[in-house]
Amino acid sequence: MNEQDLAKQRVAQAAVQRLPAHTRLGVGTGSTVNHFIDALAASGKPLACAVSSSEASSQRLRALGYAVHDANDVPALDWYVDGADEIDASGCMIKGGGAALTREKIVAAMAERFLCVVDESKCVATLGAFALPVEVIPMAREAIVRRFAQLGGRAVWRQVNGQAVVTDNGQHLLDVHGLRIDQPLALERAVNDWPGVVAVGVFALQRAHVALVGSAQGVREVAFAA
Repeated sequence: MNEQDLAKQRVAQAAVQRLPAHTRLGVGTGSTVNHFIDALAASGKPLACAVSSSEASSQRLRALGYAVHDANDVPALDWYVDGADEIDASGCMIKGGGAALTREKIVAAMAERFLCVVDESKCVATLGAFALPVEVIPMAREAIVRRFAQLGGRAVWRQVNGQAVVTDNGQHLLDVHGLRIDQPLALERAVNDWPGVVAVGVFALQRAHVALVGSAQGVREVAFAA
């Protein structure tokens, strides 16, 4: 296991310790969250309920014995635990590298608190070095590409082996390169209004309340101002 994976494992274990028993828990998506799910199961800590942001995380939770509830059946959550592709000093993030950004936003909005779990490579001064994911309705894809070009961004249709990556919601993804996102909230609100955008991977409206940051030296906790 390389140092980055060890950091992810450490921060996942710290997140399990951070959560009280019988939490109403939202669970995100990605490699660090996979470590978190495994650590949660190993701990034996009981949950009041769990809601997941992706089919992949739901399958992993169920395989380890957790019941996963439909979001429509749960009025509120105490905590949402998820990783990030980038996080800045105010708790704003870029997310969506794993193609689950829309459902991640939905579950994050249900939770009273967002606990972000990352290794230290994800901490940045300004968002944008990681390409910004945007989930779009297919017929609007090229129109949205042109709109990002007007902002100085280069939007690329996400494909694998020549086939479109399709989200759990049946939509397409654009990855936008070349943006310097020094006003995350303003950009998120603006792009949200473009016809055909399902969700943009800037998490400023649903920013983190607390981050656990893993490194070779251990895990540090960062609390963000309200």
